[in-house]
Amino acid sequence: MIPRRGLLAAGAALAAPTTIRAQGSRERVSLQTNWRAQAEHGGFYQAAATGLYAAAGLEVEIRMGGPQINNAQLLMAGRTDFSLSNALAGLQYARDNTPFLTVAAIFQKDPVALISHAGVIDSIEQMRGRPILISTGGRLSFWPFLRARFGFTDEQIRPYTFNLGPFLQDRNTIQQGFITSEPFAMRAAGATPRIHLLADLGYDNYQTTIETSRRMVETRPDTVRRFVDATILGWRSYLHEDPSPADGLIIRDNPEQTPERLAYARQVMKERGLVEGGDAERLGIGAMAAERWARLHAVMAEAGAYPREMDVTRAYTLAFVNRRVGMG
Repeated sequence: MIPRRGLLAAGAALAAPTTIRAQGSRERVSLQTNWRAQAEHGGFYQAAATGLYAAAGLEVEIRMGGPQINNAQLLMAGRTDFSLSNALAGLQYARDNTPFLTVAAIFQKDPVALISHAGVIDSIEQMRGRPILISTGGRLSFWPFLRARFGFTDEQIRPYTFNLGPFLQDRNTIQQGFITSEPFAMRAAGATPRIHLLADLGYDNYQTTIETSRRMVETRPDTVRRFVDATILGWRSYLHEDPSPADGLIIRDNPEQTPERLAYARQVMKERGLVEGGDAERLGIGAMAAERWARLHAVMAEAGAYPREMDVTRAYTLAFVNRRVGMG
């Protein structure tokens, strides 16, 4: 899968899993996340912690991702049933004609942003020609969009290693980040970040997508449907009910998280419509649209990241989404 902060991370190490065991016989499936446990995975943990997966007849093993875990490799090797990624992974599968599909999109808006110091650099246009801290994954995912849309050049790129030190030490620094994460730590350290959300600038990428194999879709469609439906209910619960069941599991898996950090991220998700905005307002959590997939492909093809002639419909299936699950 494509890691949480970019396109592909090196290695294929396995993380310790979270498994909620239920009474009776359940169908066992595994989910590989795209980063260390955090609020951006809250709905999955909520579905596990509150018995929603169990009620769907599933015993779900949540395996935590990280910078050295290559989800695409794990999915291709058949070492996980479901994987979290983003729409660019689907485009990559379509381009390479590999047998994997995106079956749901949890984040309607990609939380990735460029972050500067307020009062120093206040617009995307002011960033042209300036050094920007970008990760290896970011160079493969959103950077081609920025280069094509805003005239950025590769000479601006400086390595980003997910360390906030350079940003906090130099007010001229610009870096990538998630609006649900880095701004919290920056403000806690006394900085005033200016957040430039790429989704608001035309970057139409779905984030935290659920991927699985074509074989799984064809031979076990009921399993896929039950997993997606329970996950959607988990996200609704995490955003609008008591999130503490999920938060407890997240902190257990990743002690770097705190209740305050998780609450901040959850509030940003709600305020910015990251999960329930866009097509999800009309079609429910997890929604996807053929028109948006085509639009994303067109933008990325214009940026030179994907061929114009590829069949984008091979990236996804709408068979398991666009239904307001649990709402009549």
